[in-house]
Amino acid sequence: MKAIVYSEFGAPDVLRLEEIPQPEPKRGEILVRVRASSVNFGDLMARSFRSVTPRGFNMPFVFWLIAKMAMGWRKPRIRVLGNEFAGDVVAVGRDVERFKPGDQVFGGTGDRFGAYAEFICLSEKAPVAHKPANLSYEEAAVIPYGARMALCLLRRAQLQPGRRILINGASGGIGSAAVQIAKHLGAEVTAVCGGARLDYVRALGADRAIDYAIEDFTRNGETYDVIFDILGLTPFSRGRHSLEPRGVLLYASFKTRHLLAMVRTSMARGRRAVCAIAPGSLADLLAVKELVEAGHIKAIVDRRFPLEQAAEAHRYVETGRRKGSVAIIVGA
Repeated sequence: MKAIVYSEFGAPDVLRLEEIPQPEPKRGEILVRVRASSVNFGDLMARSFRSVTPRGFNMPFVFWLIAKMAMGWRKPRIRVLGNEFAGDVVAVGRDVERFKPGDQVFGGTGDRFGAYAEFICLSEKAPVAHKPANLSYEEAAVIPYGARMALCLLRRAQLQPGRRILINGASGGIGSAAVQIAKHLGAEVTAVCGGARLDYVRALGADRAIDYAIEDFTRNGETYDVIFDILGLTPFSRGRHSLEPRGVLLYASFKTRHLLAMVRTSMARGRRAVCAIAPGSLADLLAVKELVEAGHIKAIVDRRFPLEQAAEAHRYVETGRRKGSVAIIVGA
């Protein structure tokens, strides 16, 4: 089968099209013909991980160490990237109950990646579900990772109708889903992102959009019940002044200083820092599917690239010019 592989860390040019063996489903597994995948933050990070230092990594050192062991020290341990997909079940192993050949599915592969290929095998217990009927394969392929993370993390914020939330990093996979989920929950949403993507986050439902290069939200005098910081860029010492008296600064990515802020504020009745990790479970994906089918989450695909142009897709995302998700078309 055709797949995009890489044997060294580096720029997008390390990605190349090759023929590799097609997998066969084992007991409890399904074989999926991949129709589309995506280019997300995890793919970019994994491709260039040799240059990612503990200081540059957006989580504490122990997480960097675990990722380094999984990704490889000098050369990649994982040959095929792609951790979101949509496609068709073509075969099932023994004892599979949830799926049958012909089912249209979507989901995530987690840190095993593998979706930049014509076929992929997954456990039926993995985060994979029947594809929402109201989405194309490309639209379905760009939703699983970010939406699952956003849904799980926002539960920690306990948003109520009428509450005010600011999402810092609102145009990425997690942020764009968070904008839509927060609006569904009845919150007033302020989205912070680059100027090129202001219209994009407005199209997702943001009530207000801020270009971080022009306006510092921590200095404009506005306050929020929740600040959801996707990449952990806002120190609690600065962000606390933009919180309501019992507000929460929720970190999706965090370093040791953020954890210390969470410990210091955990027993307080006032402003708090919360560092959270989302496991990306099947239950969360099924909840996302319901939200998609109800029209509360949509996918805006900026560009589509054929599989053989995966390097160009990565290069385009890294320019920072994208205005939506980027899909890779694997099979017709």
